[in-house]
Amino acid sequence: MDIEWLERAASEFKQWQIKDIVAIQDGETKWEWHEGDGDRVSAIYSCTKSIISSLVGIAISRGELADVQQPLAEFFPQLEKDQDRRKLKIRLKHLLTMTPGFDWPDFDKPYWAMKRTDDAVKFILGRAMAHEPGEVFTYNSGASYLLSAILTQATGLSVYDYAEQHLFSKLSFRKPRWNRLHGIYEGGAGLHLASKDMAKFGQLYLQGGRWQGKQLVPSSWVEDSTRERHKGLMHYEPPIFGAYGYHWWMSGQGSKAEYYFAKGYGGQYIFVVPALRLAAAIRKEATGKADAIYSKRVLLDYLIPASSHKNAGDCQKDR
Repeated sequence: MDIEWLERAASEFKQWQIKDIVAIQDGETKWEWHEGDGDRVSAIYSCTKSIISSLVGIAISRGELADVQQPLAEFFPQLEKDQDRRKLKIRLKHLLTMTPGFDWPDFDKPYWAMKRTDDAVKFILGRAMAHEPGEVFTYNSGASYLLSAILTQATGLSVYDYAEQHLFSKLSFRKPRWNRLHGIYEGGAGLHLASKDMAKFGQLYLQGGRWQGKQLVPSSWVEDSTRERHKGLMHYEPPIFGAYGYHWWMSGQGSKAEYYFAKGYGGQYIFVVPALRLAAAIRKEATGKADAIYSKRVLLDYLIPASSHKNAGDCQKDR
C-alpha cells in the first residue's frame, strides 16, 4: 500500500470533512488516519443495519431463528387479524432485503414518525401495504427495527447483550453504545463504534466470518448477505448507494460485486474489497446525504489505487 501518497492526500481529506480512515489489507492495519485527536466511539448511523444482519445470521446458525423464510406473523401474531392478508406473506428475507411491501415513502420518511410514536412495532405493522412482499425495494429502517425486535424475542436477550456475547467481545470492540426506542435497541441506526472496530467488522466478513480461528458468523451467511438480491438504489445520483443484499450494499451487477459495503448517513462506510484483500472504514462529518460521495471518493480515488500499487501516486500521474 502506498502510504506516502495517502499521507500527502490528507489535506484533501480535511477539505472533504473526512474524520477517520482505517485500512486493513492482508489482515494487517496498513494505514490509519484521524482528523482530530485519534479514534473515538461515535455514531455509525445505518451501518448498524449490517451489524443486525450478522446477528440474524448468527441466530439462524444457533437455531434461535429457523431461516429467512420464517413468517413475520410467527413473531407478531396480531398480523393474523389484519384485514390485508398480504402481511401474512412477509418473511424475514423481505425485511433483510427491504422488500416487505409496506407503504414506506422515500427516503425513509416514516422513520421519523415512527420515532415519535409510543409503540414502534405497532406503527410499522400498521402501515398499509403498497406492494406484494418481495416485489419492490423501499429503503425502510422500520424493517430493521422489526429485525431487532425479532432477535430480542427469539434469543431472550437484548440485541446489545446478544451482540456483546457473540460479536463485540469476540472482536475486542471498544465499549459500543447503542440507542434504544421503546425498550428495543434500534436495528436501523443508533449504534456507536470506533472506526477501528468498523474496519474489524469489515475484515471479519472479508475472512468469511472467521476471527482468530473461530467461526463467528457462518460463511454461508456472509456469502448470502453480500449477494445482490435487488437492484436497490443502483441508479441513485450521486452514486452513494448500490444494489442490495441482506442489509448490505454492493457495487456491481450480478451475483458477485467488486466491493460491498455498509453505509451510514452522511458518509459513514465499511467497505470490503475481496480482490484486494482490503477492508476499510471511512467516516465523515455528516453534512448531508449527498455529501457521502466524498467518502466513496476516498475509497475509489485513493484507497483502491494505493492498495493496488506500491507507487499509486505515480500511477495516477500517468493516467
